[in-house]
Amino acid sequence: MYNMKNKVQLIGNLGQDPVVKTTESGKKLTRMNVATDETYLNAKGEKVTETQWHSVVAWGKTAEIAGKYLTKGKEVLIDGKLVSRSYTDKEGNKRYTTDVQVNELLILTKKPVA
Repeated sequence: MYNMKNKVQLIGNLGQDPVVKTTESGKKLTRMNVATDETYLNAKGEKVTETQWHSVVAWGKTAEIAGKYLTKGKEVLIDGKLVSRSYTDKEGNKRYTTDVQVNELLILTKKPVA
């Protein structure tokens, strides 16, 4: 039960190709944006779809796999945790962001049959 205190699971589609980087220490890092959709009926009975965008970060071997096999539009299942951080932007302003740090990644989009 302890590992459920900070747990995120998402099923969504990549908004663009992943961006793979290597840190100064040689560790692989992949950033990607994943869109999840939620559909419901509003008070007028109209079907409404809302899209949420999630900033996702993968490290190490998972980062390599994501960079090699994922492309814009692919459907993925992400299992991870929320990680918040702060940084200073180019104008000197302090910014805060929260990412989903990947523990496990499953590619749901099937390969096309040849």
